[in-house]
Amino acid sequence: MAQQTKVSMVKEKIKEWIIDGKVLPGDKIYSENELVKMFEVSRHTVRQAVGDLVHEGWLYREQGAGTFCSNRSNQVQPQSANSTGKNIGVITTYISDYIFPSIIKGIESYLTSHGYSLTFACTDNDPEKEKQCLETMINSNIDGLIVEPTRSSSYNPNLHYYLEMEQNNTPFLMINQYYPQLNPPYIILDDEKGGFIATDHLIKLGHKKIIGLFKSDDLQGLNRMEGFIRAFRENNIPFFPEMFITFTTKERDFLSKLKEVLKDATNRPTAIVCYNDEIAVQVLNVLREYDIKVPEDLSIIGYDNSYLSIATETKLTSVNHPKMDMGIEAAKWIVAEVEKRDNKDNTSRQKVYEPELKVRNSTSSLIKVEDSKIII
Repeated sequence: MAQQTKVSMVKEKIKEWIIDGKVLPGDKIYSENELVKMFEVSRHTVRQAVGDLVHEGWLYREQGAGTFCSNRSNQVQPQSANSTGKNIGVITTYISDYIFPSIIKGIESYLTSHGYSLTFACTDNDPEKEKQCLETMINSNIDGLIVEPTRSSSYNPNLHYYLEMEQNNTPFLMINQYYPQLNPPYIILDDEKGGFIATDHLIKLGHKKIIGLFKSDDLQGLNRMEGFIRAFRENNIPFFPEMFITFTTKERDFLSKLKEVLKDATNRPTAIVCYNDEIAVQVLNVLREYDIKVPEDLSIIGYDNSYLSIATETKLTSVNHPKMDMGIEAAKWIVAEVEKRDNKDNTSRQKVYEPELKVRNSTSSLIKVEDSKIII
């Protein structure tokens, strides 16, 4: 049986379980090992099939817990304008990958328990798709909107849609970042401080030749870079030309740039701060190509403390993202605004989470051997 046919077979069977109600929303599916034995296929086939189903919204992953069945009843088309139920729109850059299932699960758990239905949409971090999502939401007469901005470091051509909602008294809340021109209510993580504590941790371990890999078309990336620079300044660590490698949503050539840096064995960095855990895992793969050991030869820090931070043999030191708690807080805020309740916990239009560093084995002290003496 061809590889793709095997993948399709596994996918269709799992979807059949979900459609027939044998696996219910929130249920954990069989483990990777169990699926391999059950279908008599390779581990690679199972990973591809499950990954596809996560991407398509049938399943979601939760850090440290496993893979679960999504609640697809809440991923239906938007309600009609004459629907009597309260409906909240949720727009994120992505839905089924990375930290987004946990954020959405937090939103969903609170809203559904309070009798609200949800309409999900994702922009793939594309302003044109954001426009389509916003038009759909507005035409569906949503009662409120939770949205993650698209390419937040650049001017957004869709600001008038948000102004239209504001004029029509439709509350909206931004998460992870916000469009500063609108001065909207938002719930975010202090990414500048996150970038600082990650870099400061490495400096305190003795590292000075640290490079940063940052996404430049969203404010999260730029703010993390700002914190990275502040750590150098406050610790009086000298700057150097190759200390930044940047990339965008469309131009993700950072690995080739990193390889150029790594080729010079005499001038390699001793540590890397990554934009997020997803990037850090890709960097780990490159380091293996060059037989660079982590953390013996090079320390690496991720960001978001996602399930990827513990998915490889090297467990990543990573800045924690509140994920599910952020989703719950966003849902509480939007419900209070829709219902115009006097909620003492909802008086502020802004909430900023303090970042925390989860230290694992991808970072260690920089050790140099000089004159047969170990100097740390």
